[in-house]
Amino acid sequence: MDRKGFTLLELIVVLVIIGVLATLGLTQYGRMVERARGAEARAILGDIRKLAYAYRLENGTAAGFAAVNANIGTGADNIPSACTGQTTHYFSYGVVATTDPTVVITATRCTAGGKTPIGIAPAGTLVLTSNVTTGVDTWSGSGY
Repeated sequence: MDRKGFTLLELIVVLVIIGVLATLGLTQYGRMVERARGAEARAILGDIRKLAYAYRLENGTAAGFAAVNANIGTGADNIPSACTGQTTHYFSYGVVATTDPTVVITATRCTAGGKTPIGIAPAGTLVLTSNVTTGVDTWSGSGY
């Protein structure tokens, strides 16, 4: 007898294997997207840190550095200080504390307004503590 096809069992096995591989791929895709969003947040925190350095050079102290000096706010051209549906960013940013020579800057993951984390990636906060005199940076936080 000449067989020219696959049995139903063979087709089901192939479909199950494809389904398992697709599930694993989507999980990894979600993680990679969230890592990229975390990298964007780290880059923006680095930009804010540079503004803190410039503020200290201009004023002789970092004690007065605040969100307004870093262009953080709710305007269209600002780095977002709150999570809203109109922003294209996935984090909100803020200057938490400034005591010369230390500046503490945060990025908090948005969880509403279409900006929810993908897959199993947790919402979290990145914290950059920068000493603007010595240039020593300390990263902390959760989720990213």
